[in-house]
Amino acid sequence: MSSQEALQASPEHEFHPLEFAGRDFLALLSGALYWPAERTLLVADLHLEKMSSFAPSRQLLPPYDTGATLARLATDLAFTGAERVVALGDSFHRDDGPSSLIDRDRLVLAGLISGRKWVWIAGNHDPAPHGLGGDCVTDLQLGGLTLCHAPVAGRRPEIAGHLHPAARVMLNGRSTRRSCFAWDETRLILPAYGVSAGSINILGPAFAGFFVLHRINVLMRGRDRLYPVARRHLVDG
Repeated sequence: MSSQEALQASPEHEFHPLEFAGRDFLALLSGALYWPAERTLLVADLHLEKMSSFAPSRQLLPPYDTGATLARLATDLAFTGAERVVALGDSFHRDDGPSSLIDRDRLVLAGLISGRKWVWIAGNHDPAPHGLGGDCVTDLQLGGLTLCHAPVAGRRPEIAGHLHPAARVMLNGRSTRRSCFAWDETRLILPAYGVSAGSINILGPAFAGFFVLHRINVLMRGRDRLYPVARRHLVDG
């Protein structure tokens, strides 16, 4: 039985096949991307400890985002059985984020890392290496692809995060805006995985030069399923 067939045997988890650069992936509703051939789960922009980062400015927000994001990640790892995790940067909202982890979240994270290959790619929010386990790198070459945090124009093929892609769709006079997977022949950008992360419309200036728009593929995250979206339905905003 193939990895994809094994996952299809678990209908309570929503996913959608995604082909990029001649490789087969599975996009998960959570925003993660599973690469069966490499037994690898890719996640971008976890932004752990984002809520706690506001404390120094006396904005005391409930610090539950880290626990919720780690719980989501634990579910995806149990579902896929991934043997490797690659976190595509901005895993922490700030460079000293690992030091503010509460004991419970630190133990959960250590349990997820244990027994797996784990790669932390440096992001603009968390460029410095840390001692949480796994390998801290600037980017990674895997299966002929470049895995990185921020996309680089002209580099191909690459899988990146950083831009928190979202799509706004107009249908029958009504619009809906949700985070999304976005890709063309040379680049795939994952949605932000963290529960407290925001998003940016893929038609906005932040994405200029990264996609050939008439060839873009969009897979929007709905409430309980993933939706392929035709380019003609995309709108700004």
